[in-house]
Amino acid sequence: MKSFKTLDDIGDVRGKRVLVREDLNVPMDGAKVTDATRLEAAVPTIAELSDAGAIVLVLAHLGRPKTPTPEFSTAQLTRPFTEVLGRDVQYVDWEVAPEAVASLNPGDIALLENTRFFGGEEKNDPAVIERFAALGDIYVNDAFSAAHRAHASTEGLARRLPAYAGRQMERELDALEKALGNPEHPVAAVVGGAKVSTKLDVLRQMVAKVDHLIIGGGMANTFLAARGVDVGKSLCEHDLTGTAEEILDAADRANCTVHLPYDVVVATEFRADPPTRTVNVHEVAPDEMILDIGPAATEALGDVLKNCRTLVWNGPLGAFETTPFDRATVSLAKMAAALTRDGSLVSVAGGGDTVAALNQAGVAGEMSFVSTAGGAFLEWMEGKELPGVKALAR
Repeated sequence: MKSFKTLDDIGDVRGKRVLVREDLNVPMDGAKVTDATRLEAAVPTIAELSDAGAIVLVLAHLGRPKTPTPEFSTAQLTRPFTEVLGRDVQYVDWEVAPEAVASLNPGDIALLENTRFFGGEEKNDPAVIERFAALGDIYVNDAFSAAHRAHASTEGLARRLPAYAGRQMERELDALEKALGNPEHPVAAVVGGAKVSTKLDVLRQMVAKVDHLIIGGGMANTFLAARGVDVGKSLCEHDLTGTAEEILDAADRANCTVHLPYDVVVATEFRADPPTRTVNVHEVAPDEMILDIGPAATEALGDVLKNCRTLVWNGPLGAFETTPFDRATVSLAKMAAALTRDGSLVSVAGGGDTVAALNQAGVAGEMSFVSTAGGAFLEWMEGKELPGVKALAR
């Protein structure tokens, strides 16, 4: 049995008003949605509830409005959401919400105005929770990406109404359980990014849980410096080399093998397609910067993955947004995808840069699970309890 309640536990919803928290915070160009991924992710839960005769009331935020403005109104999402769902979505303004909801019929779907138009939403204000709760009979949280926030629409409502996980939330939690909750060993984690300082908690958590920790991106330079490597003018947090040494010592005590690159791609300037050299990490010149992992180290990391059963990936190995410094990330992503296809590896990836890198490699659809959550995925990797998830526990 799952540790949280799902739509399978909800019972008969015909004629019931179901408040569904979705993450519809999509990128916009004016009034046009430029990436409908989050709209598409909401379809299974919304469609299932609508087909079962529920009156579906969708709660979502859009952007970070300081005051209610048309620029942040969810009204502009009703048409694209209707197109993605293939069924009509009505817009409901807060001013007329009680009357509008009372007029809806079983199977109808309504998108309520931006939850953040209430100043108390992000403060988990009891008055806002009551205002939301008065509209519904049941609460469904389908927004893992907002589950790390104890907001009125993500945590407060789950305490106020019978609460369940939607299908997207269920998929996410199942995948995370397989990756780190109760994974099949050996487990590898790829942790990349620009700075060690942003992922200290992740690194400390990973060395205690995984068998292999692959460190990439600019943060690898700080670890190389901690081991006495002169990294030239590479991005490096020299003030954190002591902390890096502590993490390496903790990894040794936990029998976790830390993998740092031994060959790297360097350039004297950071731009697209500059002159580059591939060198041993001990051969970086004073005027050069490390911008990617080299081919020999990348191939060796592929061999590590071949001997693993589970992979958690957060962050690129190099400055992947700029060619040719995407090669290591793309290459290792393709190796991970091939192992996943073969059934020998469970691969779970998450975080904005990670998703972009996997899309660039053309393999996002071939991993076991790719989370679009940024902060929530990172906090889960840090071992933190997510308020929106905790509230769904049995």
